[in-house]
Amino acid sequence: MKSDTSQKSNSITKNFFEKKAWQQNLFVCGIDEVGRGCLAGPVVVGAVILPINTTYHLLKDSKVLTEEEREKAFDWIVRNCTWATGHVSAQVVDSVNIYQATLLAMKKAFLSLFSQLPFPQEKLAYTLIDAMPLKLEKPIVPTTLEFCHFNYGEKFSTSIAAASIVAKVTRDHLLEKYATLLPGFELEKHKGYATKAHIEKLSFHGASAIHRKTFITNFAHNKKQEDITQKTLFDLL
Repeated sequence: MKSDTSQKSNSITKNFFEKKAWQQNLFVCGIDEVGRGCLAGPVVVGAVILPINTTYHLLKDSKVLTEEEREKAFDWIVRNCTWATGHVSAQVVDSVNIYQATLLAMKKAFLSLFSQLPFPQEKLAYTLIDAMPLKLEKPIVPTTLEFCHFNYGEKFSTSIAAASIVAKVTRDHLLEKYATLLPGFELEKHKGYATKAHIEKLSFHGASAIHRKTFITNFAHNKKQEDITQKTLFDLL
């Protein structure tokens, strides 16, 4: 495995790595996260390998797509690509901090995807990550595989854009499920982000089992939670 390389975004043209790999009949993995700044819920990472020479028009940064467009793009990715996700809970975020939790989710997503490659491992040329460096402690991937990270990854890499869609749609669906178990927080509307409505609900109800305690010290009162909720909430999903 080659060491992670930081790239300056102003030196990268759109799909530079994809075009370089595809010309040699090789593949690229894109990785992106959603939920780092949320008050509640997990960090979710998507990892996607596109078919060679992909040009699907909705493979854009998930933030510039409508919900309907994201769902349509997600459906296309599921049907046409190799993909995986990695989740890290609010409890882990509180335990190790958000940066380390995000790296852990990235490793989970990548290793899950890598375990299901539909082609020889040596044909994966690049793994591209939005902003954050990703390193694997064990030499479990080919020495030819290069890891690169750069800012504004969704803008410069269609693979990263696809990963952002997978992460966003997966996390939104998960928060909608949480909302049925915790109806008082209206999670289906704000998806755990620090909106005014969410902060008001948090101040009234106190922290739930999926709130990040290290993120909400200024918003929630110390309402005691039942241990049974903490233990069983995730088992219900």
